[in-house]
Amino acid sequence: MTATSGPGKSSPGLSDTIKSLRPFVPAKDFQASKSFYRDLGFELLHDSPDLAVLLLGATTFLLQNFYAPGCAENFVVQLVVTDVEAWWRKLQPLDLASRHRVRAPVPPKPMPWNATVLFLFDPSGVMWQITEYTHALAKAE
Repeated sequence: MTATSGPGKSSPGLSDTIKSLRPFVPAKDFQASKSFYRDLGFELLHDSPDLAVLLLGATTFLLQNFYAPGCAENFVVQLVVTDVEAWWRKLQPLDLASRHRVRAPVPPKPMPWNATVLFLFDPSGVMWQITEYTHALAKAE
């Protein structure tokens, strides 16, 4: 093995072929989860009995009609944004905790890794970290 091959080294040119990286987010109640994400502003691009593709801006993820105890509660998605306070202002009037019976979102707070994060929980317990990095760290994203 050379310094340019082996585990941890990418093949030449493969990074140029990548179009996106999309998580498969689990759903305990598929219909309730789709409703939750639509209330957040996501558009439903594809809907089948087992899989939905949701879009917001240029970002998509796959919502799957699959649930295993312990999986969803330990599943975390980080959504990196340019204005976490704007997200907080959008979330507050939605009253997600009452309308969707989810844990209330946690207001943005500064973190030791040079980011401000708000925490959002979906109907299956999936945690979304909506994160705004400082300019000093933005280049490392």
